Amino acid sequence: MMEIPSFNALIEQSIITNWDKDALTDFKGATLQYHDVARKIEKLHIMFESSGVVKGDKIALCGRNSASWAVAFLATLTYGAVAVPILHEFTADQIHNIVNHSEAKLLFVGDYVATVIDQTKMPDLEGIIYIPDYSLVVSRTDKLTYAREHLNEMFGKKYPKYFRKEHVHYYKEQSPDELALINYTSGTTGFSKGVMIPYRAMWSNYDFAISVLGNIIKKGDNVISILPMAHMYGMAFEFMFEFLFGCHVFYLTRIPSPAIIAAAFAEVKPAIIIAVPLIIEKIIRKKVFPKIQNNRMRILLNMPIVSKKVNEKIKEQVVKAFGGNFYEIIVG
Repeated sequence: MMEIPSFNALIEQSIITNWDKDALTDFKGATLQYHDVARKIEKLHIMFESSGVVKGDKIALCGRNSASWAVAFLATLTYGAVAVPILHEFTADQIHNIVNHSEAKLLFVGDYVATVIDQTKMPDLEGIIYIPDYSLVVSRTDKLTYAREHLNEMFGKKYPKYFRKEHVHYYKEQSPDELALINYTSGTTGFSKGVMIPYRAMWSNYDFAISVLGNIIKKGDNVISILPMAHMYGMAFEFMFEFLFGCHVFYLTRIPSPAIIAAAFAEVKPAIIIAVPLIIEKIIRKKVFPKIQNNRMRILLNMPIVSKKVNEKIKEQVVKAFGGNFYEIIVG
């Protein structure tokens, strides 16, 4: 029987191995290299520990995809806490219900979510943290307030010279069956149901991705994260696989309109594209169809010899619409 390695050990290994490579970028924004991610994770660990978070506590995250969201998620797992990703499209009532049902101790929120939630509806939370800069939206304990206000000072005392890769030592799950995260469904029948995801499920998705993409994707390749990381499809195949493999993940950080996605494809030139049918269809309709759906093209496509050449040109337009550098498009 194959022994399942520690998933958090894979995170640690990737950060150390890819220390000076680009890791996470907000499209049209800042880039974090793997060592920047490690530094931010360490600061969040200090804040968790100083505020009284213990192994197994639940930490919820609700916001659009971003580099800061990804760091907060990685920090949660590698601390030994249980992550509770929440789709940012959920209503305030759904978010309140999930936070309460999961018994989350802390909640990370994005800019939009911060404006719609009601802290009084989540009485057991000890704090609400703003994802973009990890500032405190709400603190209900002196320990959390002190930890955030003195975070840089505490980090400086712990690492008086500078933070190096040999300082990266993360919590290793004690068993493949240990709980990594609770993923809540879209709640089509009443409130969302929490699905308990063990570490072995996280690892097996990574192992599957390696088996089908490991010989195709290269370290340092660019990918674009379009699907929400709070959903397991986006989490496993547009974030965790790429981060563990040493790729460079770009986040749109806004509503993924066809225009924004097309601009991102043209600039980032992703090595692989993973999406849902609607996104692919929108781009084809906007970027390809206008060039081929006219009377002249219809006539040419009906000419036996010419049609082959025309189809090759159409293919070029499709490839160009998706950045021109991808191995394949995976639609699921």
